[in-house]
Amino acid sequence: MNSKKANCQNCEKPYEEGFQFCPNCGQKTNDELTIGVLFYNTISNYFSFDARFLKSFIPLMFRPGYLAKEFVKGKRLLFLHPAQMYLFVAVIFFFIFNFYVRDSRATLDEEMKSVVENRGKRNNKTSLNDSIIKDSIQLDKILRPIKDNKELLGLNEKTIKELDSLSKTKVPKNNIGTSYNFNEAKIDSLISIGAADEELYRAMGMSDDAGYFNRKIYTQALKFYKTMGLGQVYQTFIDSIPLAMFFLLPIFAFILKLFFFRKGRYSHHLVFSFYYFSFLFTVFSIVLGTNYWIWDIPDWIDVLIGLSTFLYLFFAIVKFYGQNWFFSFVKTGMTTFLFLMLVLPLSFFILGFIAFLFY
Repeated sequence: MNSKKANCQNCEKPYEEGFQFCPNCGQKTNDELTIGVLFYNTISNYFSFDARFLKSFIPLMFRPGYLAKEFVKGKRLLFLHPAQMYLFVAVIFFFIFNFYVRDSRATLDEEMKSVVENRGKRNNKTSLNDSIIKDSIQLDKILRPIKDNKELLGLNEKTIKELDSLSKTKVPKNNIGTSYNFNEAKIDSLISIGAADEELYRAMGMSDDAGYFNRKIYTQALKFYKTMGLGQVYQTFIDSIPLAMFFLLPIFAFILKLFFFRKGRYSHHLVFSFYYFSFLFTVFSIVLGTNYWIWDIPDWIDVLIGLSTFLYLFFAIVKFYGQNWFFSFVKTGMTTFLFLMLVLPLSFFILGFIAFLFY
């Protein structure tokens, strides 16, 4: 008896009716496109949100180093792939973090707006002071012939001092407490009269033969000074962090390779790093989400959670690399120090500079 055949909608090859999945390509045979199916396919294809994620979540949080060790041993299908785990958790973290960024930028924009408004008031005050200075100079010119001929006019010293006091009006110094390396009053005056940018650049200190990079810095500095666009720089900086993490994570793995150079290939350290950063992003997502939507966690608990991530790294290193506790603790401390004190600050400085140049 011949069994009935059907063609797969994906690979178009025949299979026997009754199969739930195509034996050639693996697609589900009765896969009607509903909202549920569309949502599930999107999540499972891009984030592998399936049973493997659920199987991986508990070990990730409560068994430090276990997932990395099992993956390196060869259990590649039982648990979620380390890169997929990292990608999924990172997306969730930056989604939650974006709410904090939005609030922070709104605060920065308001503060910068007040700075620009205060600068306008300062400029008005400076203009008034300039007028007073000019008037006092003019008055001194008028009184100079009188003082030079005081004997002829019969004026005594007291009268001369009173005339002197009129011509020497004391004007408060314009100390606004900023760290710009140029004369702000001069720049403000040029801006107020609509001076060209080239003239402003020269007033700021740019030489006529400045190269592209030097000119770019002055262009952005003037743009920042005019608009006080700290919020834009901040937003550009934050937007570049996810991309930067794809460089920072391999650097972290390289540091581990330096301290555990006899404990496997670089790819092994990379697997460990993917799972550890997945743990970090999961913890931070829970903390940020709780603080923002549920309950403001006390600072001392936040500190303890931060310390727990170091202890997690320590136990994960003991489990994954199989060294004794003392050397593992020393290497954990040195790895953390190098990454937090050297790599991260340098990376954030570079990111901040790039954000300033291209905001």
